[in-house]
Order: sequence, then structure tokens, then C-alpha cells
Amino acid sequence: MTQTPTAHTPAQGKARAQFTVPAQHPMVTVLGSGDSLLRVIETAFPAADIHVRGNEISAVGDPREVAMIQRLFDEMMLVLRTGQPMTEDAVERSIAMLRASENGTSDGQETPAEVLTQNILSSRGRTIRPKTLNQKRYVDAIDKHTIVFGIGPAGTGKTYLAMAKAVQALQSKQVNRIILTRPAVEAGERLGFLPGTLYEKIDPYLRPLYDALHDMLDPDSIPRLMAAGTIEVAPLAYMRGRAQPVFTNVLTPDGWRPIGDLQVGDLVVGSNGEPTPVLGVYPQGEKDVYRVTAQDGSWTLCCGEHLWTVRTRDDKRRDKPWRVLETQEMIGNLRAAHYRRYELPMLTAPVSFPEREVPMDPYALGLLLGDGCLTGSTTPSFATADPELAEALGAALPGVAVRHKGGSDYVLNRLRSPGDVMTLENPVTRVLRELDLLRTRSHSKFVPDDYLHNSADVRLAVLQGLLDSDGGPVAQKDRTCRIQYTTTSILLRDDVVSLVQSLGGVAYTRRRAAEGRKPGRAEGRDVEYRHDAHVIDIRLPEGIEPFRLARKRDTYLAAGGGGRPMRFIDSIEPAGREETVCIQVAAEDSLYVTTDHLLTHNTLNDAFIILDEAQNTSPEQMKMFLTRLGFDSKIVITGDVTQVDLPGGTKSGLRQVQEILDGVEDVHFSRLSSQDVVRHKLVGRIVDAYEKYDSENDTENGTHRGGRNKRK
Repeated sequence: MTQTPTAHTPAQGKARAQFTVPAQHPMVTVLGSGDSLLRVIETAFPAADIHVRGNEISAVGDPREVAMIQRLFDEMMLVLRTGQPMTEDAVERSIAMLRASENGTSDGQETPAEVLTQNILSSRGRTIRPKTLNQKRYVDAIDKHTIVFGIGPAGTGKTYLAMAKAVQALQSKQVNRIILTRPAVEAGERLGFLPGTLYEKIDPYLRPLYDALHDMLDPDSIPRLMAAGTIEVAPLAYMRGRAQPVFTNVLTPDGWRPIGDLQVGDLVVGSNGEPTPVLGVYPQGEKDVYRVTAQDGSWTLCCGEHLWTVRTRDDKRRDKPWRVLETQEMIGNLRAAHYRRYELPMLTAPVSFPEREVPMDPYALGLLLGDGCLTGSTTPSFATADPELAEALGAALPGVAVRHKGGSDYVLNRLRSPGDVMTLENPVTRVLRELDLLRTRSHSKFVPDDYLHNSADVRLAVLQGLLDSDGGPVAQKDRTCRIQYTTTSILLRDDVVSLVQSLGGVAYTRRRAAEGRKPGRAEGRDVEYRHDAHVIDIRLPEGIEPFRLARKRDTYLAAGGGGRPMRFIDSIEPAGREETVCIQVAAEDSLYVTTDHLLTHNTLNDAFIILDEAQNTSPEQMKMFLTRLGFDSKIVITGDVTQVDLPGGTKSGLRQVQEILDGVEDVHFSRLSSQDVVRHKLVGRIVDAYEKYDSENDTENGTHRGGRNKRK
């Protein structure tokens, strides 16, 4: 549009401006059908006369109004050049923005054209964009901040715009899933009295979220996205309970502890093997729980909503990131043809326990647990066909001589010094007594806790001693080499599995029953098996050497090592009801180590999460929700603090959180008003009338009356 400079006539106190509409823009796009847009402008500026002749528009009148009309037509032309039509509503909002800038109630950084031409999402022939200055700032805040609160009356587009940003983030692969939730207050204790299934009961409270989704996505794709867990829509009460039974063990730097005993600030072990602090502990009450079992026999208990980081063969082949699924999403979907579908993450490094002093070299202990005689009825002895092991044992035991008796038998004699008396105890016997290993036999041996929960070097040395004595490599043609260990001790079996898992490996166990087995041969005679044998097949991560004995190490390396340890979910089965709790940890991937060194978590990563109608959350629910924030995620919380439906005496979490988080970095509060209502014009007037009424009653009575609007 071209324009003539504004002419000001001092005698008359009037100004004049003239605009020329370019030929490529029909006048109907500027003035509206039946001059509807022109009438809106004339009504808004009664102190100016507007005239149209051909493609020329002129305005004469009050200098301030003429100047504003001139700015208005400039903004309208900027909008029209983008191909977006002007509407009566858009003109009214443009005028309101210009006046706010003129009056100083707005900083004037954003122009009407910038607001009206900001596209968020285009879907099914329509474009979703902010319509007011506050809406644009709300949308911009969602882009800039991790947590955004959209607070304002109904009809201001809080939820709708947040939903559009969520869909935009999903489509641009900024997030992997969208989670939409509302606190279904009316569905609380009275839910059971409503007819229908659970989903039919809660559906009315979630309907606005479904409606918004259908506006923004192909309706046929929504069931598929929800079935895949890409979009989750659930009441807050049903979304929050990602939990494990209170007696479930969680690994800490001091060993295993029940998850129900943990407190904020306690340390647990993360997926990198390092300690990570607990940020939140949330009791979840009694819930249905499931036993999740991996193919190596490891298992743990959790509720149906508990979160698991998994990936499929297709994910791996296409180099896609790990996904996060709920337990219940995977039930009935655990196989793809004859393959297990869901792979679980493994420790990326050995668990880092604090180093402890131990009374015996860990490699020597492993050798003695494997092939040593620890009964205490005779001098400790060791049996091996590999002189290399006898030499290594002697080198690792100060004050002890490993004397060859004959064949594979060696005796561990105390080295005597001048002046020693005959009654001095053998050093090995003394240490075995200290470790409670004296008088143990092959079926009752175990690894003492000071070795199980020690540095990775100590644990690996114990394992190497056990494998060099009673284990070995099993090479197979065209396959990587697995490691096998056999023991008759159930305790030692479990300890070996724990050592392997703590180093980032996997261990499969099976039992060979003693009954019915063909007798073995020793010194030319049959020897019956008196105890069942426990066979453990082991795979350790690359870089962790399982053997020191040269012949075993060479065989293992020649076969290409043990391959990559992997775990897949094998089964998910109901396991009753239990009292449960959930925790949040500070680890970057939110994972922590639970039973059998399985990795799991409760935090929502790579997600766009919207909490709608947040005024109906309690302070406890609000804290629980906010502290579930995972990495690479975004949270938008919307609500109207004048529309609280909580029971009498219950505070609104949305009211309280404004006092708690005001000024916290990366948390933003966007406030919308009746001027931002984008429904029928009458809605804005109704909101204004109620606010005026409430304000007058506050002034007169000092308190707020009115049932559902009572302040919390």
C-alpha cells in the first residue's frame, strides 16, 4: 500500500492520511464483504472520517486516530501479503493491540501482523495460529522454556494452542510422544457409581483433549498413535502411578535396599554404574502389579503404568532412538515372528561401588572358591591340572607356600620364620574364618559381601579366579564364544550371576539334577553325584576379560570374544496386588538399577506433556507431576484459578505453585485475560462481568463467596 504523508491542519486541529491499495489486492479483501471490515474500523474510530474511492482510502479527523488508522491499514496489508485473509475478528484484535501499544499497556515489540501471521500447525486445510498478543507470547514462551503455565479464563486458547505445539513438536521429531492429562475431580470417589467400563467412565473428562486432537491430526491415525503409545490421554490419577512394590530391591552404593525405604537425597545406581541422587519419592498405594521377566531369567515387579526404555529390531536397524513404553502397552505384544520384540538397555559401565579393604587377594579368593578345600579339618588345599594357577595362587597369598603333593593336588602351607611356634594359625585358615568361609564345602560356598560390593577391579578379579578354576570358554562354529561356569552351590551360583550382571553382562542359569545322572569317574572308580549342578552361561561386555589362565584366554580371544550382552523382555504376567511407591532420579536418562540389575525408570523423557484444568490439582499432585519431568521433555500446564472444583478445604496446586516457582529459571507463567477469549464475543463480556462482581465482593466482604469459585 502506498500512502501520502499525514497532513495536519492546525486551524482545524485535524489530520489527514491517504492510502493506495495495490492492484493485486482486490478492495474486498481490505474492506470486507459488504464493507464489513470498514464498518468495524469506522466504529472503532468515531473521531475520524474514512472515505473510499476506487483503490484509494483516506482518513480525516483526530490526529491520534488518523495515525492509528494509518498503522492499522499498514498491518492489514502485511497480513494480506502472506495470503491470509482478514476477518472482522482479526481487525478488532489488531486495533486492540495498536491501542495497547499506544496507551503503554503493551511494550509494542510485536506488531499485529507478526501475531496474526505466526503459523503453528497446518492440518486438513486449516491453519492454527495465535490470535492475540498474549496468545503469541504464550506460544513463544512454550518454544523458549521447559515448563510453561498458561493461566486464564475459559476460551482463551490455553489448551488448544498447547496441543498444537505438542503436535508440531511430534511431527518435527522434537519429542517421541505426547502425554495429555486432566485431573478428573468428579471421577474421584464417585467414579465407581457411573455406568460402563473404566474408559467409558473417564471419557467425558478427557473429551476436550480428544476433540482438539481430531482437529489437528488425521482421525484415522489417532487410534494407531495411541495404541503405539505415541499419544497417551489419561486422567492424572491414572497416569501418575508408575511404581514398584515397596519391597522391590534397588541398587545403591551400599548394596541392595527396598525401594520403599528410600528417601529424597539417597543415592541409587544409574545406567552408567555411577551413583545418582533420588529427587522424589511418591507413595502410590495398593496397585495391581506384574512380573516382568527377561530371557536370561532376571525379573522384577512393577505396576501396569511403570515405564521401560526399550527398542525393537527395526528401531536398531533404522538407527532410531530408544522408546519409552508402559508395562501394559507391551502385554500381548512381546513377540515379532519368533523373535522377542523388546530389547532392554544394559549397564554402560560396571557398577561403581566404593572400594573396600579385603583380607585376601580377590583373584586368590576366586581360585579357592572354585577348586580349594576350605573344610578346616585339614590344611587348606587346592586342586588344579594347571601349574600356572598354582603359581598364581602362591604369588597372591603372602606368607603361604603352595606345595605340590602330586597329580593335581597342592597344599597351602604357612611359611615359617625363625622363632615361629608350631601353634600359629595358617594365614589362609585365619582369613577363611574371618570371611565365614571356613568349613564350607562345594555346595555351600559363597562370595562374601565385601567382595560382591567392592570396586569393579575387585569383582572382576574374583570372577576371573572362579572362571579360571571352574569355568571355561565354549567356542562354537560361526558364533561368538560364550563362557560357562558350573557349581553345586546355590549361593555361589547367585553370587556369580550378581558379579556378571554388576559388570554389565548377562548370565543364564540351568540346573542339572544329581538324581539319575550317570556317575562320574575318579581314580578308576564310579563317583555318585550328591548335589545338583548349576550351569551358568555368561556373556560379558567388550573390554572385560573373563580369564587370566593363558589357555582359556587364548581360546576365548581366538573365537572373537563373547559378543554383545543383550536382554529382551520374555514375559509379563500378573503378580497380584501390592503396596507400591515410585521414585525419580537425577540421572540424565532417568534410569536406575532394580532387581537383577534390570534398568527401569519412572520419568517421562522425550515427551511433550500437557496438564489441563490444573486448578483442580492438589499441591501434592502438582509437585508429583512437575518432578516427573524427564530429559528432552516439555511441560505445559493450563488452568483457570477462578474455576476450582476441589472439595472444600483443599488448596489448589495451581494457586500455590505460582508462589513457589515464581522466578525459577526456565519456568514461565503466561497470563491471559478476557481480551484473549477467542470464542463468541459474549464470552469475554461474561468473564469481565464475573471478574468485576468477584472484585466488588472481595472489597465489601473481605472474602470471596460463590460456591465453586471459592478461593483455595
